[in-house]
Amino acid sequence: MKKLLFTAAVAVLGFTSVSAQEEAKTFGFTEGDIFIEGMVGFNSTNDKEIELKSNSFNVSPKVGYFMSEDLAIGGMLSFNSSKTEDNGVDIAERNGFGVGVFARYYFLDLGERFKTYTEFGVAYNNDKDKLSDVAFNSVNAGLDLGINYFVTEKIALTFGLKNVLSFSTEKGDYDGAEATSNFNLGFGDVANPFGGNAAFGILFKL
Repeated sequence: MKKLLFTAAVAVLGFTSVSAQEEAKTFGFTEGDIFIEGMVGFNSTNDKEIELKSNSFNVSPKVGYFMSEDLAIGGMLSFNSSKTEDNGVDIAERNGFGVGVFARYYFLDLGERFKTYTEFGVAYNNDKDKLSDVAFNSVNAGLDLGINYFVTEKIALTFGLKNVLSFSTEKGDYDGAEATSNFNLGFGDVANPFGGNAAFGILFKL
């Protein structure tokens, strides 16, 4: 009888241990997983010396597929709005959209629920300035950093730093327009260490 009870106790403990390990692995991703994510970002700058202000807003939905438990690839859309003022006078008001691709790599787990990643994306954007009625076409490449916090096994909150490192080239759609290029390091402003690129979102694992 004692041997039977001992065997049963060992079996229960073993099952509990395996179940706990399996439960711990549910917060994250595996090969073949698909996710949908929506990110919202807002950026505001104010140069008081020359009285130049700018505000921008961005919404970016994404769909990704995991090639492995750490690497995902996918496609994304973006909807952008920005406004620039010079001495209180509007000089630019642009709205547009973009489409692109990305690769995301998860490189560090902070406990069971926090998953950190880096992401590289390339996108084509088309914007139009309402004030000048001029369209702009651009190609952008950027490196992001982010972290997911799994609220449940299927839902995670996302915090990201967009375009920590980025390159873009843009050309206006008018006669005589020349392409302009810009390279940016998002941590370059000591007063604004996030580079104005903080974004928040929510992720759904299908």
